Amino acid sequence: MRKFDPWPVFFRREWSRNWPFLAGFAVTGTLITKFSLSLTEEDAKNSPFVQRHKKLVCLKP
Repeated sequence: MRKFDPWPVFFRREWSRNWPFLAGFAVTGTLITKFSLSLTEEDAKNSPFVQRHKKLVCLKP
């Protein structure tokens, strides 16, 4: 006799409960990555945030 495997039931139930969170996390991560990769060094020089934290930010390694 086969033993009952609870994992498929668990994953199906959890997926139906958590897919909105996972989709939102994926969209947010994609947008943050896209916008952060599009910043140039000129944008960093003009940024008030970078000006306030000059000592902590290294623009050229």
